[in-house]
Amino acid sequence: MSVEIINPFPHLRIDNLIIRAIQKPDLPLIVSYFQVNRQYLAPWEPLRGDSFFTQEGWERRVIQLIELQRHGLAYYFMIFEEGNDEVCGVITYNNIMQFPFHACNVGYSLAETAQGRGIMRRALKATNQWLFDNLNLHRIMASYMPRNKRSEAVLNAAGFKKEGEAKDYLLINGNWEDHILTSVINTKWVASTNE
Repeated sequence: MSVEIINPFPHLRIDNLIIRAIQKPDLPLIVSYFQVNRQYLAPWEPLRGDSFFTQEGWERRVIQLIELQRHGLAYYFMIFEEGNDEVCGVITYNNIMQFPFHACNVGYSLAETAQGRGIMRRALKATNQWLFDNLNLHRIMASYMPRNKRSEAVLNAAGFKKEGEAKDYLLINGNWEDHILTSVINTKWVASTNE
């Protein structure tokens, strides 16, 4: 199926949140987000080299993300609270595949200062719906470590259902970690006649 990408840089608004796909001018904002939250996010993410936390390290990464977005192969959303220019979270959709899979993976992180206010739950629901409506995806998959109760709660609230468990699934903070596998299904998915 050929999917026409109407807008490779979507800009969504839900309640007091602004959620938009990364672009070149966002480089200092995303670098600042990861610098400020480096210690807080470390237990939940892969080991990151020092260059990951620099503008130089992100320059090529942002160019690649922009190209992937242009082709509908990945999306890198940044979350802002209205009236605040600091990134408070990110949602990444990758491995976007169309026929016959019509699915992708999602991952996310939220700043330490943004915890406990339902920001990720609301943002994830909104971006999932954008992918369902604009890319006609059927399934969005997410995984979390069993001890990450906050992530479990976010996924439950966003409609994800447990599908299984995977041993030594992802290399997180230098260790192979078990993960719970989940997905949310687009109940309004319609097959294209072009498939």
